[in-house]
Amino acid sequence: MLRYALQTLRARKGGFIGAFLALFCAAALVTACGILLETGLRGTIGTERYAGAPVIVSGDQNVHQVTTKEKKGKTKTKEKAKPLGERVWIPADTAAKVAALPGVKAALPEVTFPAYAVTPEGQVVPGVDGKPSYGHAWTSAALTPFTLAEGAAPVGADEVVVDRELAGRAGIKPGAELTVQSTGAPRTYRVTGIAAPAGGDLEQQTSLFFSDAEAERLSGREGEVAAVGVLPKPGVSEKDLAGQVRQALEGTTAQVSTGGDRGPVEFLDAAKARIKLVSMGGAIGGTSLLVAILVVVGTFALSIQQRYRELALLRAIAATPKQVRQLIGREALIVGLLAGVLGSVTGLPIAYWLHGKFVGFKAIPDTLEVTFSVFPFFAAIGAALLGAWAAARISARRTARIRPAEALSEAAMEQGFAWGRLGAGAAFLAGGIVLLAVLAALRTEPASTPVTFLSVVVLAVAVSLLGPLIARIAVAVLGVPLRASRVGGYLATANARANTKRLSAAITPLALLIGMACTVFFVQTTMGAAATAQAKAGNKADWVVGSAGPGVPAQAADSLRRVPGVTAVTEVVRTSVRVGLEKYPAQGVSTAGLTSTWDPGVTGGSLEGFGEKSVALSEVAADNLGKKPGDTLKLTLGDGTETELTVAAVYERGLGFGDLTMSHALVSQHVDNPLASSLLVKTAGDGRAGRGELQKALGGLPGIGVLDRGQVEDLQAEVQQSNAEVNYVAMGLIIAFTAIAVVNTLAMSVSDRTREFALLQLVGTTRRQVMGMLRIESVMVVLISAVLGTGIAFAVLTAFSIGMTGSASPTVDPLMYLGVLGFAALLAVLATVVPGRVAVSGRPADVIGSRQ
Repeated sequence: MLRYALQTLRARKGGFIGAFLALFCAAALVTACGILLETGLRGTIGTERYAGAPVIVSGDQNVHQVTTKEKKGKTKTKEKAKPLGERVWIPADTAAKVAALPGVKAALPEVTFPAYAVTPEGQVVPGVDGKPSYGHAWTSAALTPFTLAEGAAPVGADEVVVDRELAGRAGIKPGAELTVQSTGAPRTYRVTGIAAPAGGDLEQQTSLFFSDAEAERLSGREGEVAAVGVLPKPGVSEKDLAGQVRQALEGTTAQVSTGGDRGPVEFLDAAKARIKLVSMGGAIGGTSLLVAILVVVGTFALSIQQRYRELALLRAIAATPKQVRQLIGREALIVGLLAGVLGSVTGLPIAYWLHGKFVGFKAIPDTLEVTFSVFPFFAAIGAALLGAWAAARISARRTARIRPAEALSEAAMEQGFAWGRLGAGAAFLAGGIVLLAVLAALRTEPASTPVTFLSVVVLAVAVSLLGPLIARIAVAVLGVPLRASRVGGYLATANARANTKRLSAAITPLALLIGMACTVFFVQTTMGAAATAQAKAGNKADWVVGSAGPGVPAQAADSLRRVPGVTAVTEVVRTSVRVGLEKYPAQGVSTAGLTSTWDPGVTGGSLEGFGEKSVALSEVAADNLGKKPGDTLKLTLGDGTETELTVAAVYERGLGFGDLTMSHALVSQHVDNPLASSLLVKTAGDGRAGRGELQKALGGLPGIGVLDRGQVEDLQAEVQQSNAEVNYVAMGLIIAFTAIAVVNTLAMSVSDRTREFALLQLVGTTRRQVMGMLRIESVMVVLISAVLGTGIAFAVLTAFSIGMTGSASPTVDPLMYLGVLGFAALLAVLATVVPGRVAVSGRPADVIGSRQ
């Protein structure tokens, strides 16, 4: 049977190219997503600052939850951990405890905080390549190690050493005065030296070094350190050193890291990006796999339909159903193996391209390196083989089961509806409706996103199974206006009516393309529009003060409060917190005059008297946590500090302002960057302050500007667009795959009709009329697909909007929607007309006389 399968593949190369392309693209996507997933699970995060210290002691960056279950007399304990959003600090005396160990040469305490150089013109100098700039105590310079290239170490509170890269870029020399914007008001220091790292300039950060006392003051963490770097005595191995340190710190929450584990301690954003990459890789991979199954099954079904006469002849000459299934299955496995191997190799550059795009959009840092093993490649090959075999078996069920006497008669004409297929289609449609109901009840983006795209695929499967019935109804409706084109319209309508399965095969991938593209694009616009509308409605401030640097210092708020006509200034700082293991975006706001600048749409409780021990919850968070005003809420702040707050209010505008709101005084003490992200300024009275007066009051604060409400909305739109671009790229691969499937299916469908076109020409139809028929057929496919794809997207987006925004009106960009339809129409026309011209190019008599 294998020999016959190989002979069939050689004889019918064109018929199997479509199946090969579908499987090839599926294998490439599975490989790329698998590599992203593996990178998230075990990707390497290189260290820079801690390269000279083989052992690093740091805080536990996770919040833990232990659950105990009793089952059949046995106790099962399970621990779960989730990462925190800010750096967890440890007691400063940890360094002294470690330094006393026999194998330790030195235990160097490390403090880390934002610190940016400022030019004489008042411009904040970003870190290397636009990356962060950090301040440290000079004592910790040996962790890299940094050594002085020029000058002397900082000793006094007004002295600083800068790294060689910053000095060269900003033209800084020893002895010069340098203004530094750190965690408080800008301050001028005298540059005492230039430091250079042993292994060349750092690529991920810029470093400024202060005296130990000044670094502790700027960090705002008296009696605490960010980490401790441990250097061994001569002859002490890294393993022995780490063992001594772990034993000394047993019973504390301190973590001991060596080798590649030091990178996540230094780069917290890279460690958090691992989780994001696992989530994105899993979401893209899962969705692409479902789309691939649908596309591959459709492609195989069309391929087998085109071979119906051949397979019918095999049945008529006594081939058993088992032999037919074996033949088709082995053909599929050969195609799947070849497509899987080539596709898995192609997936590697796609994975690197995706990684580069995510880094460019700042979704993940470039310190998280691409990591992969053979498993994604084997998984892709296995998926291609399994998909090909399953698709072939599903598509060949009826062909293999028909009786020999009926085989040739069924091959001559299309039969009626298969009730099993209609039943399966109705079941998938019911499943899609259930998913829509579930989606409408989901109110968090992590929960709703996978259900959103699963709903699109399930409804597309329903369209595929119900396709012949849908096609027959659509032809009946479109047949009336198509009669206006007497020859082309008549031929197109007759062809569509007689070959509803072929029409259905062309409609399914195009409807999926339109439905998936509209969902990807308009999920983002719906969320963005809702968040913007809520933020706009809740912002009562006349002016907003922002920063082009690390943030807005408290000095700016104090200065503005003294300006005549200013009635309230609210400082806003962003963070995230954990309630149990659940993560919630949060903000801290100044409590004085809060209701003058901010209106989150309070639906329960009140913001009057909101203080340092108060918290306000969004309706979503309140529902999830089962809390109401007056209740007590235990939570873990970003740096691991546990606190207990009283719920003062519940508000409806959670998309615009986050799920939890606390006091600025509390939050600013537990974040890596205590500077405000913005200030909300309210003015009143006849002499209300304008932009000029406010900017003048800010004096020479570097990078600080006063924005009106329109400018703030524009900046918010830019941020939302940047976030949306990540999802566009991620899901764009699936859209591209579906677009290839559209071209593939339509080209296969048209190329197989060579004899039909020749016969039409022999009975008097001109080539022009045949091409006119094809153009009308392509228009028919586009119209039906547009209606179905739009219907799928609208149903899914409406359910998504109900759950996430509380409104049944998703936001749709008309130009973007027309662009999707135009792209789909262009694909359909090109995939129909180009193969059609090739199909009618031969002499009709020669085509009819050739072997089929």
